[in-house]
Amino acid sequence: MKPCCAACPAESGKIPPTILLLYGDLTRDMVKIKKIIENKKQFLDLLLLADEQENMIDKYLPDGDLFALYDGDLKSVCVVVPINSETCELKNIATYEKYQGNGYGRALINFIFDFYRNDYKTMLVGTGETPAILSFYESCGFEKSYRVKNFFTYNYDHPIFEGDIQLVDMIYLKKGL
Repeated sequence: MKPCCAACPAESGKIPPTILLLYGDLTRDMVKIKKIIENKKQFLDLLLLADEQENMIDKYLPDGDLFALYDGDLKSVCVVVPINSETCELKNIATYEKYQGNGYGRALINFIFDFYRNDYKTMLVGTGETPAILSFYESCGFEKSYRVKNFFTYNYDHPIFEGDIQLVDMIYLKKGL
């Protein structure tokens, strides 16, 4: 989704630091994306859908930028962290199950691409080796980059499954911004 015109706040850069707006297309009302500055843990129930171990979320949430997407009510969240001066990483993205498949995750990803375009050259995302999730990220413009062997078995205190697939290696994908 792109801002409606050059005069809108998103184009001028005059967006309040905690509220960011996406100007919707003709088929949907305006979707609002809010950058959450305080009390990020209030979104833990949603964050746990994408990363089911709270102490893993605690490693990146304090220093990460948390964005919440609202279309009437809360639909999706994501967390982005800096890796170095040229690279950031999408650490978590989740949409409530009943709203999945409606384009909210994709809208949030497109938003963060635009949001970080002037600050970083590359965005990474790591995920398990699940065909549907890899396909989703590739459809958003990410390309497979590298693999971290045994990431899930070494870093989580219990086996992690996506459907009937046990996650073992972390697959990293990247996208040029």
